[in-house]
Amino acid sequence: MKTWFVTGASSGLGLGMVRKLVGRGDRVIASARSDSPLDELETTAGDRLQVVRFDVTDTAAMRREVNAAFAANGRIDVVVSNAGYGLFGAAEEVSDAQIERQIATNLVGSIQLIRAVVPHLRAQGGGRILQVSSEGGQVAYPNFSLYHATKWGVEGFVEAIAQEVAPFGIDFVIAQPGPTATNFGAGLDRAEPMEIYDSTPAGDVRRAIADGSFEIKGDAGRTVDAMIAAADVAKPDRRVALGSAAFENIEKALSERLGVLRAQRDVAYSADRPYAGRR
Repeated sequence: MKTWFVTGASSGLGLGMVRKLVGRGDRVIASARSDSPLDELETTAGDRLQVVRFDVTDTAAMRREVNAAFAANGRIDVVVSNAGYGLFGAAEEVSDAQIERQIATNLVGSIQLIRAVVPHLRAQGGGRILQVSSEGGQVAYPNFSLYHATKWGVEGFVEAIAQEVAPFGIDFVIAQPGPTATNFGAGLDRAEPMEIYDSTPAGDVRRAIADGSFEIKGDAGRTVDAMIAAADVAKPDRRVALGSAAFENIEKALSERLGVLRAQRDVAYSADRPYAGRR
């Protein structure tokens, strides 16, 4: 039996994960901002589920709940950083307030959660952090520029801190789901559209989402199963793509970037300082 701490657990993949973990007999501390389906689940799960309330943008409250969770449970094996949402609109369309909230939730909230749990994981001799990112942490769609900025940003943060804390037995898994049948679309924060973008790629994506032609291949239950399985592996890969769309899109993007990079080898090396002795 493992003990998990899961943020963003009131809906979508987070709620699905909590249900599966409790169902298999694990203990879960699950966070939500307000009343949610977790409350009903808590009444039937007994001591296998503890619901805590905080918004990841409130760093002080989050730290208090993290500290209390570790104090009450002794050891937490896996921390799942899942809280987040999508901001939809061309970069020119979104408001300053929307940008600030998106970054505060998806990026800063994830960073501060990880910073809050690392001292506890280090003190207990190790543990695992599962950061829920997206295929959008490696690829990009028009109309999701700020969402991508947060996902690319948190993946860079994880790459660095994973090296810092590896000597303490702390490791990371970055989950990268593709478009998945959850309530993600219903939770989108949408910018006021500008007519000038109607005949651009941003307009194409807006229409595809509105008319349902934007293909969603991912199954929520299977995605959750794969995330749990990745967190259960003794020595997991740093990243795990989830869904055929995620695999194909990430593979294409990485292959294209690698091809461009390799073609620039001579230019790259030409920017080095002269070798010692060559004046």
